[in-house]
Amino acid sequence: MPDPTGVAGRLPAVFMTPGTSSFTDFLSVAAPDLLPGARGPLPAPVTDAAHGTTIVAVTFPGGVIMAGDRRATQGHMIAQRDVEKVHHADEFSCVGYAGTAGVGAELIRLFQVELEHYEKIEGSTLSLDAKANRLAFMVKGNLGMAMQGLAVIPLFAGFDTETGEGRIFSYDIAAAKSEERTYESIGSGSVFARGSLKKRYRANHSQDDAIRISVEALYDAADDDSATGGPDLIRKLYPIVASVTADGYRRLTDDEVGPVVDLIIADRAQNSGG
Repeated sequence: MPDPTGVAGRLPAVFMTPGTSSFTDFLSVAAPDLLPGARGPLPAPVTDAAHGTTIVAVTFPGGVIMAGDRRATQGHMIAQRDVEKVHHADEFSCVGYAGTAGVGAELIRLFQVELEHYEKIEGSTLSLDAKANRLAFMVKGNLGMAMQGLAVIPLFAGFDTETGEGRIFSYDIAAAKSEERTYESIGSGSVFARGSLKKRYRANHSQDDAIRISVEALYDAADDDSATGGPDLIRKLYPIVASVTADGYRRLTDDEVGPVVDLIIADRAQNSGG
């Protein structure tokens, strides 16, 4: 294969040319086929890809909590029981997704590199609003695939270092971005999760309260939506829960989430007379 630089052992010229601080823009020139939405027309709409489901986010004074169930479904079957749908985006933000699992994982990885690339090139980090806008641009790039059955919807949240508060951003498949300063949920169980959050959310609740109502919202969603996985006590599979505060991003351990799940189950058993 001929060397595109004309000099053996050299990187292609695109790697050596000063350009944009956006890794997505760079990839669109260097290797556009690697972008999540660059698959080209499919022979038929995709109907049997694995899908991830419910993600919730809740703000509290000083930060935000994001939590997600672990189930991925393929039609009426459980495709995977331990999917990770909530991820670290950068030091002060996190991102989760609902929709086609494969595309969602690609989108998250690209977004993580996008933020890291900008920081290395510019020597500073993007504002939280700018991060949310970058993610919207990436979602828009997948619109063609979304219309063919490979849709993915992210939920983005973080700690705004300028205002000292937690913020949440949601999107639709056409990349329309909206902000919620209290709580939000996405995915097939989002209607049930949002109803649960609406009843329990308080503007002045603590971080522990936010964790509790987030896990409880997922529990309520799993109770009514078959695609949302509830806590699996036998396999010790609990929801993924992450917090973002002035101290940065932190994923809670199973040893921290497990007791919250146990308390919810015990309270419900007592209230039901079990």
